[in-house]
Parts: sequence; structure tokens; C-alpha cells
Amino acid sequence: MSGDEPESRAWIQAWLGDLRPRRRHFRSDLVAGLPGAISSVPDGMAASVLAGVNPAHGLYASFAGPVAGGVSSSTRLMVVTTTSAAALAAGSAVESFGPDQRSDALLWLTLMGGTAMVAAALLNLSRFARFVSRSVLVGFLAGVSVNMVLGQLPDLLGIAADGDLAITRAADVVRRLPDVDGPSAAAGLVALLVLVVLGRTPVAVLGSLLALAVPTVAVLLVGAGSVALVEDTGRIPHGLPPPQLPDPAAFDLSLVGGALAVAALVLVQGVGVAEAVPNPDGSPTSTRRDFTSQGLANAASGLFGGMPVGGSVGQTALNVSAGARSRWASIWSGLWMAVILLAFSGVVGEVAMPTLAAVLVYAGWGSVHPRELLAVARAGRIPAVAMLGTLGAVLVLPVAEAVAVGVVASLLLQLNQDSLDLRVVRLVRTPDGAVREEPLPTEVGPGDVVVVNVYGSLFYAGARTLQRRLPVPRPGGPVVVLRLRGRTTLGATFLKVVGDYAQQLAAADGELYLTGVDPDVAASWRDGPLAGAAGHLHVVPATEVLGASTWAAVAAATGEPPGPVHAVRPS
Repeated sequence: MSGDEPESRAWIQAWLGDLRPRRRHFRSDLVAGLPGAISSVPDGMAASVLAGVNPAHGLYASFAGPVAGGVSSSTRLMVVTTTSAAALAAGSAVESFGPDQRSDALLWLTLMGGTAMVAAALLNLSRFARFVSRSVLVGFLAGVSVNMVLGQLPDLLGIAADGDLAITRAADVVRRLPDVDGPSAAAGLVALLVLVVLGRTPVAVLGSLLALAVPTVAVLLVGAGSVALVEDTGRIPHGLPPPQLPDPAAFDLSLVGGALAVAALVLVQGVGVAEAVPNPDGSPTSTRRDFTSQGLANAASGLFGGMPVGGSVGQTALNVSAGARSRWASIWSGLWMAVILLAFSGVVGEVAMPTLAAVLVYAGWGSVHPRELLAVARAGRIPAVAMLGTLGAVLVLPVAEAVAVGVVASLLLQLNQDSLDLRVVRLVRTPDGAVREEPLPTEVGPGDVVVVNVYGSLFYAGARTLQRRLPVPRPGGPVVVLRLRGRTTLGATFLKVVGDYAQQLAAADGELYLTGVDPDVAASWRDGPLAGAAGHLHVVPATEVLGASTWAAVAAATGEPPGPVHAVRPS
């Protein structure tokens, strides 16, 4: 413990030094935070609509998330705020709760998700984020985008559609097109027009706000009572709420699955943001610390009445383009949002709901990247199937289950790729001492000494693939030398494959040598895992000289001095 204390103290001192505002960055970060806060007003409200809760939750999250995330993140320019994927996952998890408990259930979900993220960091699960297949992630995000577009059609057109899924509600909208509410559709389509026209102009940051404001003012002036307003979904409190725990009566263990789904989504997206936005000074980022940061941001969001948050690609890109220089740009974004809430929270309730639907439709449409989808589809049959399967799962399943499908698909892809990438060759030593690769023979017979080299993973599926490719022993004493240099982890499946193959060689009066084995691994094997093949299986530990153990085994097999060969003994 005493050895850890100085290290912890040094880390805390370094963090406090990094947190201290720099005078040369102060103005840039202060100004950069304002566009983020302004754009977070429609984005936060829209995220709440996706989750099916009062828009105030998205606004509170847009205050608490950037502050807590900015204070603690390793990726200094990353903005931790509401994301559409997390909002959809949260909405799917709380949709079974009644209107009177849904908000509190969402807050519990946010706190539980934050706890799961911190736990993932403490358990160092960040290393598993890289196993999420790119094809699965692309399919999932494309499905989320399609759901965003389809799910907002009822509000955009003012139609009361039925259906448990976005795709079924969209189908119901098509059936009920004669019931379109004219004022609602006009407000939504005008908002879309504003977004499209301003989307590629210097005032694009204000586009979302104008898309809300212009049609809403028109609705209020005309007095179109059929157009739904934000205040119809619930009262928008004035200012900022005090930090507090949600109603204990809304706590339910059924939220655990949704919280884990939210945590998985947030953490994987956060890794992508960190890769896209490196630290300005070139210092390395820590995935583990970013996991912790996003967990703390969710804890803060839940305590202040907010919804789930995570590293946002869009907000981070806006932060960088606005001139952010340090983590304080994100912090100022949250603080500017607090000022907006204190000054203008009364106006939020008057916003027309079709305009929020338009913001989500525009965001969802812009998040679909056909070139990326085509690139994955052309990468091969397996990536294409994984992408389309995950996309389909998002469209027809609740988000938590769709996330589980994506995780399983990623694992299956990894195992399948491990087995497909395995290449097995024969090594032959030439008279001048060079080593040449040749195709591996299908059989080994009398007098044969075959050196086998393996490229690729030998874990699980890879071990089974190796089993199918090893040459078949024929009677007469063949010898097979399997080179394993550099492999420190060889699982139970590999040991089973090797043990069975050694016994096949033994039945043919042959021998199996495992060379280049890590000394620690070799020591553990002599305790008994391969004892069934004792006398016919030999382990030659690796040395500092490349190839020394392999050719020592060949010398032993051909009757020359055996070198450092260790026979496996029964325990």
C-alpha cells in the first residue's frame, strides 16, 4: 500500500496541474464553449424525445455531462453529452414504465449506467472495446439512424401512429397519411427546410435553433392549437434542479439490462471519439480513464435530473472546429448551458414538437453514410452479413437486445476470423543456413521430419483449424516439430489438440516436438496437462537465439546431439 500512495499522489498532482486553466487558452475555450451550449439546446431536447421523456432531462444532461466529463477525461477535447444511440437505448429500457414513473426510472438507469462504466474501468474491461467489430458497429449506428428517422415521422406530420417499434409506427403513418395535421406538417417541413438550407453555411451552428424558433413563432402567432408543444409532454422546471437521488419507488432490477446496454454503447462510442480527436500536445490518452470519466459524467447527469451521456462525435467535432484548446472548452459548454437554463427555461415549453422531430430526422439522415456501408459490404461476405444482421436487429428488436446481438456477432466474427486467418507452412533449412517456407504435406511417414510454423491465433477456433491442417501420421516413426515461439497464452483447446495429435504420432511410432515455448509455459505443462502423451511429446523452451530450439529438436529427432530437450512427464 505504501508503494501505491506516492504513485497515486503523483497522479492526482498531475491531474490537478492539467485541470488548472491556462491564461493563454482562457479566451479560446470560453468562446468555443458557447456554440456547443447553443447547439445542445435542440440536441438535448431531441435526445429526450428519442427516450420518450420530458425534454428537460436532455437539457440537464447537457449541463452536467460536459462539466463532469471535461473535468475528468483523458481525451481533453472530448465532449461528454447526450447521444442518439444512448437515448434510444434508454428509451427502450424505460418504455414499460408509466408516465408518472418514467422520468425517475430514466434517472436510475443513468446512475446505474454510470456505475457500470466506472466498474468497467476498475476491472480494466476497456481492453475488450477493441473486439467490437467495425462491421457490427457500422450496422448498429446505421440502424440507430434509420430508427431516428422512422420514429419521428408521427410527430413530424402530426399523426397519432400505433406500433411498438419505429418501423411499425412508420408503416402506420403511411396507412394514415389522409390524417396528416396540416399545421404540424407545415411546421415540421419548414424546420427541415431551415436545417437543409443552413446546414452548409457559416451559421450552421445556429441552424438547429432557428429550425426550432422560426416555425414555433409562426405556430404561436397563427394560434394553431392542433400543433403539439413541448410543455404538453410535462412541465419544464425553471432553472437548475438541486442534486438528488430519484424516487426509490421507480427503482427496478429490470433496468439493469438497459443500463448495461447504455454503458456498452457509450464506452464503444467514446473509444471512437478518442481515436478521432487526439490531445493537442500529443500526450497519450487512456481508454480506462475515459471510461471512468464517462461513468462520472453519467453519475452527475443522473443526480442533476439528466439522461445518459457519452462521448459525442458531433459535439466534439463542433468543439474542435470552434477553437477549443483544452478541457475547459467542454467545461465552459456545460456552464454556458447552465446560464441558458437559468435565463430561458421558460421559453423551452413553447417549442413546437414537429420542429424537434425535424431536428432528429435531419440528424438521423445525416448520420447514414452510404460510402461506409458499401465499404463494409465490399470487404467480404462475413462483414456484410454481420453489418446487415446487426442493422436488422436494431430495427426489429429493443435496443438492449440489439446491443447483445451486436456483441455476440463481434465475438463470433473474432473467432471466425482467427480460424480463417490461420496459415500453416513447412520450414526447410537450406545448405547455406537459410530457412525456406514450403506447403505443408498432407501426410508424414517413415523418416520424415517436418517443421511446422503457424501464423495466426491458436485460441479456440484457431486450434481446431490447426487440428484439421496438421499432416496425417503414417506408420514408420515420423517426426513433427511444431514451432510456437512468441505465444504466451495457449488455451485448453490447443492443449487438447496437441495431446490428441501426439497420441496419433505415438500410434505410428512417431514423435512430436513443441519448440520455442515460453519457459514459464513449458514449466506449467510439465505439471501434467500433456502427461497422456509422455514419451512421445517433447517441449523445447525458447532461447534468446531465434530458431535455436527448433533446430535443436530437429537434431534430436535425427539422432544428432539433442540439445536442451525436455520430455513431458506424468505428474
